[in-house]
Amino acid sequence: MSILLQLLITGLAMGAIYGLVSLGFVLLINAVNIINFAQGEFVMLGAFLVYTAGSPDMMGLSFPVAFLLVVLVSAVIGIIFERTSYRPLRGGDFATFLVATLASAVVIKNLAQQIWGPVPFSYTEPFGRKVLNFGEVTVLPQHLLIIGFTAVLVVALYFFFFYTRTGKMMRATAQDRAAAQLIGIRVARIGTVSFVMSTALGCLAGVLVAPVFFVNLDMGFLMGLKAFVATIIGGWGSVPGAIAGGLLVGVVEVLATTFLDSRYKDAYAFAILILFLIVRPQGIFGEKVAEKA
Repeated sequence: MSILLQLLITGLAMGAIYGLVSLGFVLLINAVNIINFAQGEFVMLGAFLVYTAGSPDMMGLSFPVAFLLVVLVSAVIGIIFERTSYRPLRGGDFATFLVATLASAVVIKNLAQQIWGPVPFSYTEPFGRKVLNFGEVTVLPQHLLIIGFTAVLVVALYFFFFYTRTGKMMRATAQDRAAAQLIGIRVARIGTVSFVMSTALGCLAGVLVAPVFFVNLDMGFLMGLKAFVATIIGGWGSVPGAIAGGLLVGVVEVLATTFLDSRYKDAYAFAILILFLIVRPQGIFGEKVAEKA
């Protein structure tokens, strides 16, 4: 039982990371109806940014200060990303934005390689090598921080969407973009806010996962893919579904890696996806939609 509990905590922590990245997908799906395949690279970028700001070998800032700095920088990156990869192509079809975001992912990764180089970095803040022992259960403090932060952020996003003026305008835009524009909502500004929030979520996921893994150029690609899987499993465009799908993927991945075969660690998420597409294609919180042929 102690081993199982330890694995569940690890799985929930990884699932929370996938859920945060998946929320970035969901925000843009709802606000501007596009899929951002550069979302995983923002995870990588956030990890490198917090390493630069917080590592003793670099700027040496405390973790809270480095965290806030990454939030500010990610907001600027989100605005730049929206102005370069989305706004010039407004009115384009799905394939146009698919290619644009994929190209942006390549550009971001290559820029990161030019700035930080190909060598992985180790970042251990804010807890260093400390572990917590609860009887026979050993837990990394960073895992608890990830789970707690994700829970707080989900509650904050709920209140943002349902109790703030901007959140209500984002929901209205998601339901009917044309009608929202007719009643005076500045749809372009809502799109910018959505991109900023989506980018920030990706970067924050990178900040939280940086102390768990080595900070490297390839860390965002698989996380982005698994978060996209979580988006489909949870229900296309569903905020609670993004978190539920991420947690499911994280827990199953950790348990299957431990009890089945670790060589297929990155394949289990796609096995879950195939199962859901067969049994419940609309996802956990998705709704069946009927269309005329």
